[in-house]
Amino acid sequence: MKLTIINGSPRKKGRTGIASRYIAKKYGAELIDLSKGDLPLYNGEEEQHQLPAVKALREAVSQSDGIILASPEYHSGMSGALKNALDFLGNEQFANKPVALLVAAGGGKGGINALGNMRTVGRGVYANVIPRQLVLDPHCFDYENDWLHEEPAKQVDQLMNELQMYMNMYVQIKG
Repeated sequence: MKLTIINGSPRKKGRTGIASRYIAKKYGAELIDLSKGDLPLYNGEEEQHQLPAVKALREAVSQSDGIILASPEYHSGMSGALKNALDFLGNEQFANKPVALLVAAGGGKGGINALGNMRTVGRGVYANVIPRQLVLDPHCFDYENDWLHEEPAKQVDQLMNELQMYMNMYVQIKG
């Protein structure tokens, strides 16, 4: 089974990137890193679908049996970089596919609005956004080692276990 994580942060050294790299390494997921800035601003014109970065994004998501969308929370929503990437995708890539949501927030009660925003867009592309979701606050990160601390790593394990369960069902159904 193929797993893909999309790092929806435009920051090269942000917390969302740390979490995304952690998941990619620990779980063998393909990492799509939007901080590289390869995608143009979506304009809905068909010629954009021929661009190499757009083709690669669409192919990676199409070939995956499960997706993790990771984003910082910006002004109570997902990052513009992640929303832009999702605008290049649709039900052809996501229909019934299990999707997990992860937000790197600034602390306190942050993150929940971005999760809701991501869940809404997930419905819009016919994804099967799983019930479990995760917010990681600044204290969750081991910045020196580009890793997660032990307790948040356990929370990621729980998210990944639920995603794996849904991926198993998805693979059985699609045959």
